[in-house]
Amino acid sequence: MQSTGLKPEEVPSLMDGVLRANIAQTGRFDAYLPSPCVQNHAANLAFLADGTLTCVWFGGTMEGMGDISIYMSRLAPDAERWTEPEKMSDDPAKSEQNPLIFNAPDGRVWLLYTSQTSGDQDGAVVKCRVSQDGGKSFAPPSILCDLPGTFVRQQIVVNGKGEWLLPIFRCGSLPGRRWSGDADTAGVMISGDGGKTWQTKEIDNSLGAVHMNIVPLEDDRMVAFFRDRYAENIHSSLSTNQGETWSTPKPIDLPNNNSSIQAINLRDRRIAMVYNHSSAASHDARRQSLYDEVEATGAPVSETSVATARKAVWGVPRAPLSLAVSIDEGAHFERKLDLDTGDGYCLSNNSKDLLNREFSYPSITQGPDGALHVAYTYYRRAIKYVRLPLGSIA
Repeated sequence: MQSTGLKPEEVPSLMDGVLRANIAQTGRFDAYLPSPCVQNHAANLAFLADGTLTCVWFGGTMEGMGDISIYMSRLAPDAERWTEPEKMSDDPAKSEQNPLIFNAPDGRVWLLYTSQTSGDQDGAVVKCRVSQDGGKSFAPPSILCDLPGTFVRQQIVVNGKGEWLLPIFRCGSLPGRRWSGDADTAGVMISGDGGKTWQTKEIDNSLGAVHMNIVPLEDDRMVAFFRDRYAENIHSSLSTNQGETWSTPKPIDLPNNNSSIQAINLRDRRIAMVYNHSSAASHDARRQSLYDEVEATGAPVSETSVATARKAVWGVPRAPLSLAVSIDEGAHFERKLDLDTGDGYCLSNNSKDLLNREFSYPSITQGPDGALHVAYTYYRRAIKYVRLPLGSIA
């Protein structure tokens, strides 16, 4: 596939955070966020109450290494440049990953992220930092969930009863094996007291369905979308009781390559999703696991009793990075445009030697003026930001 992007070695020179018009698409602006790190991955976008757009991600030398930390950059209203990033976590013994920002109804701003040793996702816990001043400063880290193998990626949703719904996935290793994602399942952590206490509800029959992304619908209904560990299709699940219980995840009409997705409700009641239009059915590239370049630390941390004969599929190209829209509450999607195209090579996470060429882990939000804001991994070297007019997906 012909690339619409830069060569890997060209990216660092553009990592200045400056918004530049994309000459190929009217009204589109692109920026590469500044970072001191050789590897940058897993962006999440969120607006603060003052209109500042924030982007959080993790950076370091390579996912799973002890120097992987959380970073945050900001784009003030009407600004034309993202700020230099703030380092939001710094545990030299842990790989700190998958951050997200949550604007709580009481005005507090929460930063959540995972913390693990090496590639042991079955040992991960969820940490948080809370801001009392609208996201200007944050309290020291604390543990939100200490159940080993708990991972986050998608935003907290507040239901009509005021309960906070935090989508999670549970990472467990098969007996005697290092974690590789074969037996991961989904769940929801629910808080009815503003984040003081939480209870976890598992999603029945959710083997292989991870990165649960909840989108509220009308009345008490919600739809959730999932990444597929087996690299076949994006899955969806429905709730008719404000997220208390969920149906069994089922495949929809969009492919998945065992890489992250994100979907939001637009104000015109459509659902917009960013994802890789790729699956194992059309590509034979494979790698052993996500962390086959990171040395194991020892025995599995948290073994699972889940029975599975299937193995997670890793290495399917992470490209193109596409945007699709649904007009029927997520039952069907129409692919509208590709934000970036290329070969999507991801058989290595090596950023130092510029081996990786993926476009992945997208985040999407809609601004006050209706514009779409997207951020995603660019070659695991940079976080790329794109602003699009809503008319781009008319």
